[in-house]
Amino acid sequence: MENDVRELRTERGLSQGELAQALDVSRQTINSIEKGRYVPSLGLALAIGRFFGRPVEQIFREETA
Repeated sequence: MENDVRELRTERGLSQGELAQALDVSRQTINSIEKGRYVPSLGLALAIGRFFGRPVEQIFREETA
């Protein structure tokens, strides 16, 4: 799954650790999401959307081949 988490995070000047703390997850979780190795749970995806003020569909999308 592709996502814009890294771009949104860097636009706000946040480190992975700062975003992780705000979402109550580990920095490794944020790193894995950004690299597409981990698909977040629905609850976490919604929390990410709320944090950035965007619908989940604008942040996460299926990979295009």
